[in-house]
Amino acid sequence: MSGTPERVGTPDGAPSAISRGTDELDALRRATRVDPQSAAAWHALACYLLAIGDSAAADDAFARALRAATSHPELLEPATALCEGRFAVAERQLRDFLQRHPDDVAAIRLVAEIAMRLGRFDDAEQLLARCVASSPSSSAVRHSHALALQRQSRTAEALCEIDIALRAEPHNPGYRTSRAGMLSRLGNIDEAIGIYANVLASYPAKARAWLSYGHLLRTAGRHGDSVTAYRRSIELAPNFGEAYWSLADLKTFLFSQSDVAAMRVQLARPGLENEDRLNIDFALAKALEDTGDYAASFQHYEAGNRLKRAAIHYSADENSDYLRRSREMFTQAFLDERLGSGCQAPDPIFIVGLPRSGSTLVEQVLSSHPLVEGTGELPNLIAMISALSGKRGSSDQAYPELVATLGREDLRAMGERYIAETRAQRRTSAPYFIDKMPNNFHHVGVIHLILPNARIIDTRRHPLGCCFSNYKQNFASGQAFTYSLEDIGRYYRDYVEFMAHFDSVRPGRVHRVTYEAMVEDTEAEVRRLLDYCGLPFDAACLRFYETERAVRTASSEQVRRPIYRDGVDQWRHFEPWLGPLKQALGPVLDAYPSAP
Repeated sequence: MSGTPERVGTPDGAPSAISRGTDELDALRRATRVDPQSAAAWHALACYLLAIGDSAAADDAFARALRAATSHPELLEPATALCEGRFAVAERQLRDFLQRHPDDVAAIRLVAEIAMRLGRFDDAEQLLARCVASSPSSSAVRHSHALALQRQSRTAEALCEIDIALRAEPHNPGYRTSRAGMLSRLGNIDEAIGIYANVLASYPAKARAWLSYGHLLRTAGRHGDSVTAYRRSIELAPNFGEAYWSLADLKTFLFSQSDVAAMRVQLARPGLENEDRLNIDFALAKALEDTGDYAASFQHYEAGNRLKRAAIHYSADENSDYLRRSREMFTQAFLDERLGSGCQAPDPIFIVGLPRSGSTLVEQVLSSHPLVEGTGELPNLIAMISALSGKRGSSDQAYPELVATLGREDLRAMGERYIAETRAQRRTSAPYFIDKMPNNFHHVGVIHLILPNARIIDTRRHPLGCCFSNYKQNFASGQAFTYSLEDIGRYYRDYVEFMAHFDSVRPGRVHRVTYEAMVEDTEAEVRRLLDYCGLPFDAACLRFYETERAVRTASSEQVRRPIYRDGVDQWRHFEPWLGPLKQALGPVLDAYPSAP
């Protein structure tokens, strides 16, 4: 969620001005120019930027705060390298220093900052836990530790740390917005909204803060209020592409002619940043699609995707190779040898597949059952596997092959850890819960081993409908395969082949739901779904749109309405331009809904 920045590390001593009004940013920037060695000034600036949602600038300010707080002469060079983004140089120098000074807290915090920047969250958390033990009264260290815990999906622990930091600095806006993000993740949406409302009372002229507020309101189902927040963000920053896209991403929102004209004005500006440009392209494409101008709409979808694809790394070859190696690894014999391993808890219901495949609809249906709680897209399994790869992986042993090195106790411990970590996300006493992270399909083999009694539901949608719907989506993070018709077609094809493998080695273990069948005969599909989950039929599952629960995905507004057929064939309006997608899909396209 925007407003929950992913960074770590600040010194203590922020001035009390941090809680004052909207003129603060210029004053803090002046303070850092007047005294660039003031750790307190950099820390105050970083917390301010954190509060208004400018996480990239906050990262830079936090790094400069760490450098300013560095007193040991040998640490100045690696601290400077950190600020300049030369992480390998900084880490090498810091490791050398720590061999001679193993308990130097400043050096440990610098290494932790590098680990966070490189996505090694487990390493960062362990390092920062040492810092907390050495400096338990440091609110900044507590905050850093909290964010490292959060990045590992240990949100309940992170909240405890942030609460300690806030007792020392109760008006720190960065800490407050971090707490709001954690509360949102734990399902306390109303409390998170209250925090942001209070922050906005002090910072009413910051567009990014209004954007983050709008995201929370949307999650809570407060459609009108979220629109108001997004529009306020645009009023404050007319070139703010992410705010335009947030309106479009509501799916049920319709832009006015004046909105379309305003977006065209911004796209005509030669100095518009690429990030703003691509967001406005996606938003304008949606607006034009709604008016039936499909040719112009596709041009803007294509322009937005082209810019996004150029800014990210994704290799279809690497994805195909991983899935091939995973199929070769998780054979029937391999799985049979490990029967009886793992945690036997039946609680989890995994919904996997591609985004925009109907997974949110299936989650909403199941979570309407009194015995099931919907907890959204949980990052816990992916974080666990990432940590496992970091600890065990090497140049000659990568994931998934390293799973073969795990004994029965290791597999049981992983399953128990997943159950323990996800328990903090649950708000009810329902015996079953849903993990709707679509990318978990990559780890179906691991789920078989660590949680053998978990249910796994694979959601499918017509290849052209699913793939083009993803092409129209500018995701907040991840899903790097969606910004090219060729990439997404190949990804869908590889996914179908991968899941067909598990159908063959574990027949009936995965239940498949096709979106079109769910639309065509909802009750029959719901009954099949509940039978697979071992749940008695409950009519509330047919009234899923009445469920008052937080929904964070792109379909959040759509699943609050009864099932409708309008979305099934929307891709047909764009068929003249989908040749590259059809070619990439190959035999999967004609074989749907079966595997080729």
